[in-house]
Amino acid sequence: MQKTQEEFKANILSALAHPNRIRIIELLKNGTKCNCEIGPELELEQSNLSRHMKILVQEGIVVSWKDGLRVNYKVSDKRIFAILDLAGNVAHMEAKVGVEVLEEA
Repeated sequence: MQKTQEEFKANILSALAHPNRIRIIELLKNGTKCNCEIGPELELEQSNLSRHMKILVQEGIVVSWKDGLRVNYKVSDKRIFAILDLAGNVAHMEAKVGVEVLEEA
């Protein structure tokens, strides 16, 4: 059975729905990184990093390739950054509205 467009969207959003995966994507905004750079920079253990990278690669958000012992990663489509930017803007507005409501109380 073929996936619907809604299922594809849900899978992408689900893959992004973890703070560490968002941090990984934001780190990759600066370009290709090796797993040996990502883990230490984000203070993630190798097993934890591998689990998150597997999800991002499976959903096609990130591509990976081996270079000797290194595994390199890059974002497959730069539009993913726009999705995160929009989510950040929405979160910022929600937080701002929440503070205004608290101040009125």
